[in-house]
Amino acid sequence: MNIDKFKQQHLAILAAIDDLRRLARGGVAVQARAIAGQIVAMSGLIKLHLAVEQRYLYPAAQASGVAKVAQLGRRYESEMDGIAGAYLAFASRWNTPVRLEAEPDAFRREANTVLHALYQRMRREDSELYPAVEALA
Repeated sequence: MNIDKFKQQHLAILAAIDDLRRLARGGVAVQARAIAGQIVAMSGLIKLHLAVEQRYLYPAAQASGVAKVAQLGRRYESEMDGIAGAYLAFASRWNTPVRLEAEPDAFRREANTVLHALYQRMRREDSELYPAVEALA
């Protein structure tokens, strides 16, 4: 299975997170409209990536016939539910300027927690899951 597209999506998501951080450093309340827009745009990337992983990557890993890869596919799929749920809740809570202006400190705390978990997950996929799937080819 060619997973170059998954890797490219990771790079796009990481760039979107960096853009969000840059905006937040300019002041959450001051940049509220741009931050909300960035969250909406980033959510599109993340939802697409999750859907493609769910539909193709995890099933392919699980059906690989290689016990270790199948186990990784199952583990990553089950872990993603919690991470995806946390991100989607974050995105729906913070996708409006009014909320960001009213609670900038709460946004920063939640963004740090949720985006760090997402970042860590993508790094684990890049270093563990993706190489295992590529080795099947």
